[in-house]
Amino acid sequence: MRSVSEYCTGVCTGFSAAWAIARKDILIYYAKPNIIVSGMLFPLFMFLAFALGRPADPATMVPGLIAITILFSSSSIEPVSIPLERRTKTFERLLSAPISLHMVVLGESMSGFLYACCIALVPLAAGMVLFQTSLPDLPALAAGILLLSFCFATMGTLFAAYPTESPGDIMSMLNLVRLPLIFVSGVFVPMGQVPFPGQIIAYLSPLTYGNDLVQAGFGKATLFHPAIDIAALCIAIGIFQSLANRLYHTFNE
Repeated sequence: MRSVSEYCTGVCTGFSAAWAIARKDILIYYAKPNIIVSGMLFPLFMFLAFALGRPADPATMVPGLIAITILFSSSSIEPVSIPLERRTKTFERLLSAPISLHMVVLGESMSGFLYACCIALVPLAAGMVLFQTSLPDLPALAAGILLLSFCFATMGTLFAAYPTESPGDIMSMLNLVRLPLIFVSGVFVPMGQVPFPGQIIAYLSPLTYGNDLVQAGFGKATLFHPAIDIAALCIAIGIFQSLANRLYHTFNE
């Protein structure tokens, strides 16, 4: 029977290992061109495509820009870093290290989480400076950014479990999920205008609830109470973490 002090020591050691993995990805992969394009430039071009020529005030679309920026930036690190490390055989050494697989998944997810949190500040600052947007509910905005970033960072880690050495293979599969989510999650197209089958998918999409929280932070009309959004995102994070652990265990037995 482990004592409380031994348990706490083990937890601290595990989190230290997870942070070391995240720090490694931060130092190596943050400045890679494909990550910058996927995480920041693509959402910007998507925003311009929807904003230009529309009668809506661009300021009303800033929350949606933040949501899709988080979607792409948070899920762009692991699909690049893990296949490249498989190619150099460093990922196998990481899996054989004396740390739990759960902490490996957590550490990989933390790198995308931190990257997305930093990138999300760019459209947030631009909205406040250029469009004079206000933030009447800052806790809801903070919860939306943090939970959405970690949720989709975990999703990126989940897709990166596919045993390939080519980042393009994972990005292709990931985009088959990310792009449809933009159009069914109420980011740029109101939920009422989404066809019925798309609305069913929307209620299963973490982006729906994350975007709802961000909208609440800007004082916009929301679909759900913030507590429901937070609960849905926490459930999605738990599901993605569990699936990622299972897949990494299956593919690396």
